[in-house]
Amino acid sequence: MKYLHWNFSVRSRPSDKRCARFIRQLVLLSVLLPASNLLSQEQPQDKDRFEIDLSELQKEVDKVADKPYSLGGFAEFQPTLLGIDRDSAASRARFYRSQPDNPFDQYNFRLRLQGSYKKDWFSMFFKTDTHVRNDFEGWDEDTTLFEAYASAKPNSSFIFEAGKKVMKWGKGYAWNPVSFIDRPKNPEDPEEALEGTTVATADYIRSFDGPLKTLTLTTALIPVYKYVNAKFGEPRRTNFAAKLYLLLYDTDLDLMVLTGSSRTTRYGFDFSKNLTTNLEMHGEFAVVNNLDKMVINASGQGFKTQSDALSQLIGLRYLSERETTYILEYYHNGAGYSRSQIKDFITFVDRSYRTFQNTGNDSGLARAAGLLDGPYGQPNFGRHYLYFRASQKEPFDILYFTPAVTSIMNLTDASLTVIPELAYSPMTNLELRFRTPVLLGKNGTEYGEKQNDYRVELRMRYHFQF
Repeated sequence: MKYLHWNFSVRSRPSDKRCARFIRQLVLLSVLLPASNLLSQEQPQDKDRFEIDLSELQKEVDKVADKPYSLGGFAEFQPTLLGIDRDSAASRARFYRSQPDNPFDQYNFRLRLQGSYKKDWFSMFFKTDTHVRNDFEGWDEDTTLFEAYASAKPNSSFIFEAGKKVMKWGKGYAWNPVSFIDRPKNPEDPEEALEGTTVATADYIRSFDGPLKTLTLTTALIPVYKYVNAKFGEPRRTNFAAKLYLLLYDTDLDLMVLTGSSRTTRYGFDFSKNLTTNLEMHGEFAVVNNLDKMVINASGQGFKTQSDALSQLIGLRYLSERETTYILEYYHNGAGYSRSQIKDFITFVDRSYRTFQNTGNDSGLARAAGLLDGPYGQPNFGRHYLYFRASQKEPFDILYFTPAVTSIMNLTDASLTVIPELAYSPMTNLELRFRTPVLLGKNGTEYGEKQNDYRVELRMRYHFQF
């Protein structure tokens, strides 16, 4: 079992009190009004007995809305069946000594807690994540503090925050090349929460009349020490980042920069524009100066390259009249590996596996396994990708039911993953999601050399609020 670890920081996000009160009113009314209607139908001859005192209702709504704190989260259980591709490079590097059953089952348990406190201009927020997994390797537990920060909003123009938080830079859905501070998303599940970064931020906000409606300047300090942002880069350094947001001619625009000694300087730009009522376009462009990259040749020799990396993303989001949502994105990963570099790594793994079979020497496979936990194990470590997702809200008038299909393709080698999905909420606070990702690709391609041929997942998530 892995050790229990915590990463502490403090911050809080600002909340709109009027918006929160409005939402709580809707929730309470959605419960009380249907109930009163049902009672009136059961007793049509005595309607006066079921009149609602609106003043008392307002008192209850105000009581809930004025509560300064909140605490909730969800509990989750996800059994998974994984079909291993025993001839793939990833499978050979990871399972050369212990061969699990094929397919093998895995059981995931998760507890997510989050809470907030707000008093006048000061607020706090936290989010924790506990994940317990059981598979052929035994039990594994990991507890992480995702976010914990404090926020001060002395007036409508300034917000000061400090602690561990997710910055959420970028307009892309599956990828965010301009997200210089946050951890990368999992493009197969991009809406999942991420662990934040310990920062201190200041926001300056101005509103205008005319083509420029809003201007927001965000500045951030990112310290890197042994126990603070240790994986961010070179330790014992403090880095600086800034983002300028403009709402100009009904277009969202962002300019961002990150500089310091922990990471090389990088610049970014993104935009989002509604072309029509139902069609939105977004894009991101990022330049990373002097990026170091570890490359392995077919013989297993490693060498570092350094160059400027240009990454870009362009995407569309469309909502049809039948409430079908389509998302299409093209992503060029300037920091990724070329097709020949990916083939060299796969060749190195295959040669190391044959050496292990003939001599018992596993040094090459052990090294390959380490690389798969690093640069060669990123979700999309190639250069050119296409993302497509289509989801249909409540087809055939089945309430709270959403089928979807997602596909991610490596355009260089034509390998891909296809993810059919069914999401359903049979009762309040309970979410069910069934997915069967299938990986397709020839030998020597990215998805053809992944660990699994397929996965079967059933996620049951129950939300609660205290």
